[in-house]
Amino acid sequence: MSDTFRELLKSIGSGVHTGKNLTRSQAELATRLMLTGEATPAQIGAFLIAHRIKRPTSEELAGILDAYDAFGPKLSIEPSAFAYPVTVFGNPYDGRSRTAPVMPVTALLLAAQGVPVVLHGGDRMPTKYGISLAEIWRGLGLDFTKLSLDGVRDCLLETGLTFLYIPKHFPAVQSLVPYREQIGKRPPLATVELIWSPFAGNIHQIAGFVHPPTEERFRETLASRGIHHFTTVKGLEGSCDLAGSRTAIIGLGNPIEPGSFDRFLLHPRDYNFRSGDPELDSPETLFRQLKAVIESGENELTDAVILNGGFYLWRCGVSADLPSAFERARTLLREGKVRDKLGSIERYLDRVRP
Repeated sequence: MSDTFRELLKSIGSGVHTGKNLTRSQAELATRLMLTGEATPAQIGAFLIAHRIKRPTSEELAGILDAYDAFGPKLSIEPSAFAYPVTVFGNPYDGRSRTAPVMPVTALLLAAQGVPVVLHGGDRMPTKYGISLAEIWRGLGLDFTKLSLDGVRDCLLETGLTFLYIPKHFPAVQSLVPYREQIGKRPPLATVELIWSPFAGNIHQIAGFVHPPTEERFRETLASRGIHHFTTVKGLEGSCDLAGSRTAIIGLGNPIEPGSFDRFLLHPRDYNFRSGDPELDSPETLFRQLKAVIESGENELTDAVILNGGFYLWRCGVSADLPSAFERARTLLREGKVRDKLGSIERYLDRVRP
């Protein structure tokens, strides 16, 4: 048992009247003790549920991220390698269960236009056990899970897109996944995964969220860590996928003016997108749908793909305005650029496969 961890647990678990928030350094220490296994399973479970009930502060989230930086993997590439900052998408690791994800196609669209993209996640996990990004990539013929960390970095450098697989590349965090099932709730670590970046350097952080207070904590946490180029999205099931069925609530951080923040509301109907979000059927059906839209650009996922791809092309600086960005996304699909990008990544993975 860790006596140090016990004192930290007492701070957040003592209730409304005597409990205290952790400082940033205390949150970093608590996370380090969990990642290294110095805290016992009983202590870790108690801490995660107590922290869930209390709700993490932005200072505590920053401390957890400090520990992730110290113990987690980091991809590093010369800044001159890309024309745009590396875009890191933060999606819930426990996946999607109701709506069809189009994030992989969005990532391919961006990479096809020279915007480097990093995604991260694992396999199906509690509490939702929704379809994961790793599973979708495999369904598209791309198995990133066998890559070494150097291979993950080189894939980004060569193709402009990569995926960091948590069970292989950040096993310390993976070791905490069973607690999600045991406590029956997402712990604050599930919030951290939305704003964690495995890339060391100039990034554009994109984070999905569900509840408005989470977005405010994101803003404060990222600012305290010197990250001012960010986008927050009230997306489908907490992901970075924009909804077609409602107005998208988006937050824009400005790297030119650190600390500034703009609210942007995107109404899909204003751009002639039909209302509604494609439902998630079986994994096999989703894979067929994604492959078809990549190949032909036309099926039931087309509107969602153009909406998301166009928005992110605009937000990442490729297009000057949204109408031209949506048209560019259509053109990329129609001319086979997205299909070609998928093929280039597949060839890379085939070449380096163990």
